[in-house]
Amino acid sequence: MTSGAGAWVLGVDSGGSGVRFALGRSEPGSPTEVLASAEPVRTGPAGIDAGRLLAQLLPAARELLARTRAERVAAVAVGAAGMASLGDDLRARLPSALAESLGVTRLALAADAVTAYAGALGQRPGAVVAAGTGMIALGTDLTGWRRADGWGHLLGDCGGGAWIGRAGLEAALRSHDGRPGGSAALRERVEALFGPAPELPGLLYPRTDRPAVLASFAPEVARCAPSDPVAAAILRQAARHIAEAAAAVCPDGVRGGGEPSADSSTGGVTSGAGDAGSHVSGSLPSSHASPGETVSECEVALTGGLFKIGDPLLVPVREELAALLPRARQVDAAGDPLAGAVLIAAALARGELRLPHDPRMLCVTTEQDT
Repeated sequence: MTSGAGAWVLGVDSGGSGVRFALGRSEPGSPTEVLASAEPVRTGPAGIDAGRLLAQLLPAARELLARTRAERVAAVAVGAAGMASLGDDLRARLPSALAESLGVTRLALAADAVTAYAGALGQRPGAVVAAGTGMIALGTDLTGWRRADGWGHLLGDCGGGAWIGRAGLEAALRSHDGRPGGSAALRERVEALFGPAPELPGLLYPRTDRPAVLASFAPEVARCAPSDPVAAAILRQAARHIAEAAAAVCPDGVRGGGEPSADSSTGGVTSGAGDAGSHVSGSLPSSHASPGETVSECEVALTGGLFKIGDPLLVPVREELAALLPRARQVDAAGDPLAGAVLIAAALARGELRLPHDPRMLCVTTEQDT
């Protein structure tokens, strides 16, 4: 048993809809105490504002310590949307601030895609597609990370909620104009939700939350898909984008046509979406392969709120994944990004963190670095 066994650890999940905190023991499967805030951490000139995050994190940590009667936190893992490109302020300020305020000397600062990965697959090699408003795929062979998409709604996030919603709105406007590719069913849903179709640009363009507004129409596309070929085609194309991203990051997996790549392993695909709620429970996955070791299969997990729209999207996603990764085995995602943050913190406390360290994707600070 390592010195971190039984220690208390804190996981943090910071995203566009708020921040969630979970405190639990470092043993796999231990229950957690959870707090949630609906106030998201804003970005400023230096990127994600470390001061604003600390203003929520420190009181939450103290409340969770009081609830559990824990004396101290041995390790913290923070997963944040935008960490890779906007996390410089967090990486500069959080290690010393948490050491001074909570005595924490083991800290992991991760991109939210990394905590989504850890929540879904633990420390096993594989690939995870996280899809909500946006869409990103992340894969690892435990020696490094592979990323596909996640470039935002203007440049990418293909197949994500905003992408589906925008395509559905376009089909509605095509129907209004009498152009090919229009959908009367989607036009009716637009008019029911937003009013007359010609007024849609004036409603949408001034909004600062355009991606979320676009994504809010994705469930309407799914509702129309069983009886509307245009809506069904939108979801089929979204599924193709999702599968292409998964195949791009699957470590040494089986690619299209069933031919193994060099030093290949067989592929794996999951159809289960991670729980988007605040509850973290159950035994979290553990690793069964060493870094760089050839594994017998490449698991691919789907996680995030988009997949809750159900079979209209999941069925074509499974079919597209099977076509691109024909030897894939489907598994369920074990947990959500908050569960992943707790898993990373627990592994760090036990000295067993095997996910690849990376200056931007997974930045780790330990006693030796402080």
